[in-house]
Amino acid sequence: MNIQPIRKEQAWQLRHEVMWPDKDYDYVKLADDEEGAHFGLFEGEELLSVVSLFVRGGEAQFRKFATSASRQKMGYGSRLLTHVLGEAERAGVKRIYCNARIEKAGFYEKFGLSPTEDTFTKSGKTYVVMERYFG
Repeated sequence: MNIQPIRKEQAWQLRHEVMWPDKDYDYVKLADDEEGAHFGLFEGEELLSVVSLFVRGGEAQFRKFATSASRQKMGYGSRLLTHVLGEAERAGVKRIYCNARIEKAGFYEKFGLSPTEDTFTKSGKTYVVMERYFG
């Protein structure tokens, strides 16, 4: 198992398959994907988990975190998220945040992220902004 930078196109496939399979393929593409750092966790040649990191000044946001449905709850996503949090901290960011599906907030709390009062709904799903401060 290894984690490495990937091309945005590699992330799109898993994003679509896991997050929004009922939507058009372009729905999973972000307008600023070109500016992000995309990471993938591989087992052999198989891409199992992806996440995109966007660093802007002293803040970073991770987005479109997806793990293959057949590999969820096996620690792959946790390992990738730990790696990306480390990347953000090494980049010198003071705050990292994400828009978490409300039912997944407990997962992110295990990594030191706390829910804020900011919530919103998109495409029928409710999200909460979660954040963590470094050093």
